[in-house]
Amino acid sequence: MAKTDTIAAIGTAMSNSGIGIIRISGDESFSIIDRIFKKKNGTRMNPEQTHKVHYGYIFDGDQMVDEVLVLVMKGPHSYTAEDTVEIDCHGGILMMKKILETVIKYGARLADPGEFTKRAFLNGRIDLSQAEAVMDVINAKNDYALKSSVNQLNGGISKRIRALREKILYEIAFIESALDDPEHISLDGYKLQLKEKMNPMLEELEALIASSDNGKVMTEGIRTVIMGKPNVGKSSLLNLLVGEERAIVTEIAGTTRDTLEEHIFLHGISLHVVDTAGIRNTDDVVEQIGVLRAKDAAKEADLIIYVVDGSVPLDENDREIIQIVRERKAVVLLNKSDLGQIVEKEQLEKLTGHPVISVSAKEETGMEELEKEILSMFYAGTIDFNDQVYVTNVRHKTALMESLESLKLVDKAIEDEVPEDFYSIDFMNAYEQLGSIIGEAVEDDLVNEIFSKFCMGK
Repeated sequence: MAKTDTIAAIGTAMSNSGIGIIRISGDESFSIIDRIFKKKNGTRMNPEQTHKVHYGYIFDGDQMVDEVLVLVMKGPHSYTAEDTVEIDCHGGILMMKKILETVIKYGARLADPGEFTKRAFLNGRIDLSQAEAVMDVINAKNDYALKSSVNQLNGGISKRIRALREKILYEIAFIESALDDPEHISLDGYKLQLKEKMNPMLEELEALIASSDNGKVMTEGIRTVIMGKPNVGKSSLLNLLVGEERAIVTEIAGTTRDTLEEHIFLHGISLHVVDTAGIRNTDDVVEQIGVLRAKDAAKEADLIIYVVDGSVPLDENDREIIQIVRERKAVVLLNKSDLGQIVEKEQLEKLTGHPVISVSAKEETGMEELEKEILSMFYAGTIDFNDQVYVTNVRHKTALMESLESLKLVDKAIEDEVPEDFYSIDFMNAYEQLGSIIGEAVEDDLVNEIFSKFCMGK
């Protein structure tokens, strides 16, 4: 491991709290803490005693700064794989800044955003996909995103990628060896053998790419648009889902003129819910704009919740909405089930081609069935995070798609009886694209860009 300068940063949020943590990493970590820390009992700290917690005080010269706990971790058995010190101090903003200033005064420099994790990657403790998972864990907005990120942090994606690369590398090595030494390594029958090996590799890549749809939903949430005619209960439904009075609800049709957006959590998944103006033909210029925005929102939606007032007959406005929802992923709510039902559930299912759930926003019934339906629509039931990997990173998906295209070219070359030496070019491209996911074939500029998005002190 190359000699590095010593960095320091506040590792906890910049807000008043019970405890604050200042992190130090690099070759001078132990000498810096030795100059500014004095143990309670007056003895010196022995940095060779790694992973020990010491109680005492931080001093700036003769001036005591704070009463602290100091954790010493000798590399490579630390987060960065370097000599590392963490100072647990009182969690006031001013106090944390004061201790950080003292650490910098005695030889450290302020760390760049993500530099601790970047050093962990550069020192080989984690690969690039695991490093990216660190920020995914921090930014996780729901249970599924958190579990998926933890799985990636533990090497879930890395293991699959490395296994694929090993298979590809074997074929590259075999072809090159056979071309260099045809007397001892024969390519007779190789095309047929390789053809049988290609299908599992292609299927593996296709499965990982397909998982990115679920991965996007996990990390970003389901963009959900509530549609329907005016006064069918859309805003009441939004208020019920949010758990508070966010949308104005009146008996006057057309109360909602513009889109209203809220984030809610449903059984561990997040929904980005958009309440829209009621769809109807109108001469009101403002309402017309709201209707157009509702239709535009529906085009961008991952899910449409179509709300129907079951107590009144369907009309031409409903038929216009049905044309929209038939082509999209949607669930239909037959609202006002507490009133007499004129619209039949079976009739609505046939017209829309989507499941219909009877609900009453007023009496708060049918919500549990709606939640289960949304969960099954997007996750096909439950998710097993013990062995299932989800691609949640756009960079990863792009590299996987490039790798898949290269392997498809190899597969096509086999069918077209192309000479074996041509396979190596596409195999190598697939190998390098997969390597970019875990950081084994990636430019420095990309690495710097990835870590620049990290928070300070991580």
